[in-house]
Formats: sequence, C-alpha cells, structure tokens
Amino acid sequence: MNNLYNESILVCVYYGPNGERLIKRGCNIANMLQAPLYILTIDPKPFDELDAEKVFYIEQWKKFANSHESAQFIIKDNESRPVSKVIAEVARAHNITQIILGQTAHSRWEQITKGSIINSLVRDVPFVDLHIVSVARYIRDEEGIYEKGIRAYLMKDGDTYQLNFNHDKNTVFEGIFFKEVDTDFDNGIFRFMKDAETLQVIVNDGVVTELKNVDIQAALNLDNADE
Repeated sequence: MNNLYNESILVCVYYGPNGERLIKRGCNIANMLQAPLYILTIDPKPFDELDAEKVFYIEQWKKFANSHESAQFIIKDNESRPVSKVIAEVARAHNITQIILGQTAHSRWEQITKGSIINSLVRDVPFVDLHIVSVARYIRDEEGIYEKGIRAYLMKDGDTYQLNFNHDKNTVFEGIFFKEVDTDFDNGIFRFMKDAETLQVIVNDGVVTELKNVDIQAALNLDNADE
C-alpha cells in the first residue's frame, strides 16, 4: 500500500458487538489515507484460558484482518499492565498516528469521576490523534435476558438448520449461541461468520428456519438512550 500521508491507524476493540463498528470506522479512515490498519485487543487472561465467546470474537477480528491487505491483528493476552500503557506501547512500536476507541455514556461519566484510558493516552502518546466513537452498552448482559454465549454449530437439515453443540462432518457454520434465560428450550441468538460478514439469526427450539440477519439493536437490545 502507498502510504501517501505517512499515517498509521490503530483500532482498539473489546468483546461485544461494537468491535465490528469500530473496525469499519478504522478501515474507512485507513482506505481514505491509504494507510496501514492495526486491530488491537487486550486481555488480562492467557489466550488458552479465554471462554468460547471471547475466542469467537478474536477469530472474527483475525478473519477481518486477513481479508484486508492493509490490516494486521494484534492480541496482547496475559497482560497485567494498565490498558493505556499497552496501547501506548503498541502505538509507538508501529508508529501509530491515529487511535480509534469506543466509549459508552457510562464510561464518559467514569471519565469525569475517576479518570479514563483516554486521559492516560493523552499523557502517554501526546502526538497521536484520538477518535472517540460513541458505542452502545450490553443491557441484556446486565439484565440477564441471555445466558453467557457458548460455542455451537449449525447442521443442514432439509430447508432448515439444526443447532448442535458438537462439531461433526455435517457442520455448516460455527459460532456462538446466546440462549434466553428461564427456558428449557434452545431459544436465542446464534452469531456466526458467513462470507466475511457477521450474522445474528434467531433460534427457536434448536432450529434456525432461515439465515436472515437480525438487526443487532433488536437482537442484543443495545441501549442507545444514553448516547
């Protein structure tokens, strides 16, 4: 890639639906400036101790990076240092000129009362431009409408797809199943990758009748009221 403006973009993502939005924002900026794009995630646990949901998101981000010539995925696992210190270290190592972060209304309040990653970055890498993208929060996680995501698979069954929790030769799609609480049936949302695109489909009693993407606002009940 011809880096016409000597720019280098870093997108910092965390688990959840907002990561994809941040990456797309970074990709747009990188394409406009013909600049390299780096996607960074940080976790205090070692990679082999991460649960299925987190691993799924990491796999998605890796696929995205691999599908774009200018993108590179970076994971800093087993990391005990403050997040801002790790971001600053990566920024210096890759000559980053612009950093993209997500910030919820809740974290904006924390910035006022307790300080924030953003304030630390301003001190640690003062000559880097910061892009703060307002993102929504997981209300479903807080209210317990869905259980914690677990790895699952879809098997083709005639005109429909059967949810399964064991991989075999009939597996068509691999992803994460978010089961609704207070039900004995496998009802919920199945999130997976199809043709480099993230899809969320409805599961009723272990069956997906069609691979129709559900709007993520409705599927995860994201709270935009505070934005």
